Amino acid sequence: MNNIVTVKNLEKNYHTKKAVDGINFVVNKGEILGFLGPNGAGKSTTINILATILSADKGEISILGYDLKKDINPIKQGIGIVPQDLAIYEEISAEKNVRFFASLYNIKGKQLESQVKEALELVALYDKKDDKPKTFSGGMKRRLNIACGIAHQPQFIIMDEPTVGIDPQSRNHILESIKTLKKRGATVIYSTHYMEEVEAICDQIIIMNDGKIIAEGTKEELKKKVNDEITYSFSMKNLNKLSDKQFYEIDGVTKVKISENTIEITNEKLKDNLNEIISKVTAKGCKIENMSSKEASLETVFLELTGRNLRD
Repeated sequence: MNNIVTVKNLEKNYHTKKAVDGINFVVNKGEILGFLGPNGAGKSTTINILATILSADKGEISILGYDLKKDINPIKQGIGIVPQDLAIYEEISAEKNVRFFASLYNIKGKQLESQVKEALELVALYDKKDDKPKTFSGGMKRRLNIACGIAHQPQFIIMDEPTVGIDPQSRNHILESIKTLKKRGATVIYSTHYMEEVEAICDQIIIMNDGKIIAEGTKEELKKKVNDEITYSFSMKNLNKLSDKQFYEIDGVTKVKISENTIEITNEKLKDNLNEIISKVTAKGCKIENMSSKEASLETVFLELTGRNLRD
């Protein structure tokens, strides 16, 4: 079975608002799918439907070869959920936390012992197994949250912003643990507000906005959507002498942004007109103090497609 998740024509409405508007996508075995979108885009609703927390109004969903409408129990047994809100017990040890959640899947005896140990080792908390989470840092609690969600060794894992508000060391631990899960054959849907995490671990990316999928593909494929442009940034004084109008006269210039001490000019890469741009910049006695250029990033793609930054 190569397709772990198949979603066809999925819809979800809240009164008159269409939260999810006829989306389609597939997640293949062993993939990490990054799920991105601004607040209100519909990604949380989609994730909650896949996690069996919400029901869809329309559409077909297959998870692990089962129809979500007909076979919800085997789906629940085969998926792992790491929620954004911590789902751990502060007053019992880390080991007892993981043991409790794994036992909900009817895992017993030596198998239970082995899988609890493996889950704690995965998130680098086995040496803290006897400590209570109330003594943990925020990052350690996040890592324990993951151990609780994957101790039953699910084939498909949903992670909803598992690194929110934590220290860099714990973030690195979590990203490495997800890479390890992938090597072991797990399939992951990963929702985050940190674009650098998507860059680091995701094989495929879906960007949602207004309930629809507006872009999908690898990070390289998405970058190509705006990668035919390059942005030149000039730091300089006397910018009040310049207006954006004079730069739009140059063939290939698509965007001009002038701030207090900087001017950014976005230009088609195929147009070899940097010298003309510099001539315009310096024509009125303005002196360039520093110059840099940047090509498209995932942040650029997201901003171009949604009109918003990911963390807005």
